[in-house]
Amino acid sequence: MKEIVKINLDNEMDLILAHKRSMKIAEMCGMPLPAQTRFSTAVSEVSRCSIAHGKNSVLVLGINVIKLNQKEILAVLSDSVDLKKCNPEAYKYAAKISGNIDYNYTHKQFVTTLSHQVPSPGLLSDAKIKTLADYFKYEPPISAYDEIRKKNIELVTLSEKLGESENRYRKLVDTIPVLICIVNDRNSVVLSNNALESFLTAPFIIFDKKNISTFIHNDDVSLLIEGWAKAKKDRKDFWAEIRIKKDDSYIWHNVSIMPNKAEDGSINSWLIYFVNNNAQKMIVEALKDNSELKEIQHELQDTNSKLKFKNKELEQFAFIASHDLQEPLRKIMIMLSRAAEHLTEEQKTLYYFDKISSSAGRLSNLISDVLNYSRINNYEKFVSKVDLNDVVMQTLDDLSMIIEEKNAVVNVSSLPTVNGLEAQLRQLFYNLINNGLKFNTSVPSITIACREISELSDRSFDSDAPSGNFNLISITDNGIGMSDEYSDRIFNMFQRLHQRDQYGGNGIGLALCRRIIENHNGVINFTSFPDQGTTFWIYLPK
Repeated sequence: MKEIVKINLDNEMDLILAHKRSMKIAEMCGMPLPAQTRFSTAVSEVSRCSIAHGKNSVLVLGINVIKLNQKEILAVLSDSVDLKKCNPEAYKYAAKISGNIDYNYTHKQFVTTLSHQVPSPGLLSDAKIKTLADYFKYEPPISAYDEIRKKNIELVTLSEKLGESENRYRKLVDTIPVLICIVNDRNSVVLSNNALESFLTAPFIIFDKKNISTFIHNDDVSLLIEGWAKAKKDRKDFWAEIRIKKDDSYIWHNVSIMPNKAEDGSINSWLIYFVNNNAQKMIVEALKDNSELKEIQHELQDTNSKLKFKNKELEQFAFIASHDLQEPLRKIMIMLSRAAEHLTEEQKTLYYFDKISSSAGRLSNLISDVLNYSRINNYEKFVSKVDLNDVVMQTLDDLSMIIEEKNAVVNVSSLPTVNGLEAQLRQLFYNLINNGLKFNTSVPSITIACREISELSDRSFDSDAPSGNFNLISITDNGIGMSDEYSDRIFNMFQRLHQRDQYGGNGIGLALCRRIIENHNGVINFTSFPDQGTTFWIYLPK
């Protein structure tokens, strides 16, 4: 059965909805008026039984396609109560005026099915059936009750999405291999991730000297407490190196304290995270008097640079947690406020306002993007031979709808087989090709080519080209392009060069691309001019 409309049968107003909508469906399917009346009356009879005796009854009206030239209208009522036993006379009357009624018990539900043949099944195409569903989806409310009921359904759906977003946000926090907690101005720990909870031997509830002394080295406790007090007083970041107890030893960590700023600039909570830097500290201690200290220090500086890069990513995470992820919640609260203007306190409780208002959801697609970014590994794992021709063909198949919609032309030369992670390389090509299709004001044209370069090859086309032997893959589009002023930040997290109402996206795609290429020990650069298009240069080691 193809569902057209669903009605929860709770009271007499729902009975009116059931009657009017079954009558309307019968009319739109071309049934004569007497047949419309019989069908809708039979539906009303069983619906009245449900309202009087049922429990959580649901009525679904739809179209059943038996075969091409045989279709019927169905009204299916499900309830955990045996309604026929409660009122056999009503069922007897419904069967008399309808002529087609079926009653059975399945999946712990008593199911009543009323059916009526459609007189002209050939006119009831799939498009017409979709039109019926759209009619009831967008029809104006037939009463104040119906309007409130529709808003209630929308709010329940929104609540479920918010719950899903909240779970994804929590999963994101727990995925990052860093000890994280959020502390309010009263020193209460309002959130901590799994990594921190599993690291500690006792619950971490209050951020004060007594509690942190249970897991922070005695010599570092005062440093951290003083830094915490200074950060709260100056409303600025604090950074230090401290030792955290793990079993019977202490592990060196970088600790950072960062304020979470609200829209009005006020600060009511702080993000505190600990990053393990024990390996670097041990190297420094072990090589203090070593004659090779300068060479090792150079390697250590390189490691520290990578650590700073990771800290920068965590700062960006703090920004998204305190600002961008709160934007959809603010809009939701505005919508709830408007919806509540004409409701009593009892109705607000009935329609889940408290539940929705307390949800700390975030935009689902933004959480998914950040989660994908956090899952990109920084080391080679499950590496295998990957045929880039197959990868590109699969990517073009994934993008076939938008390619067809925009009449895009994609030219692909022969590509090599490389060592890598197939899923990540497919994500790389998907993002870059999709950008060429999306950021384009004309008929998109994309060319993917490859050549081998060595130390002696001409590199004038790319001023930042690395030295060495590479498979060089170029992806060229005729899109809107960009100016040189963006070259230093285009691959950063959450960087958007356009307003959201111009082009979609969260500013994460190119950051993902760079992360993937770095995992493959390669380099990605680009050449671009406004209104002339962009070429991305991908260097994969041979």
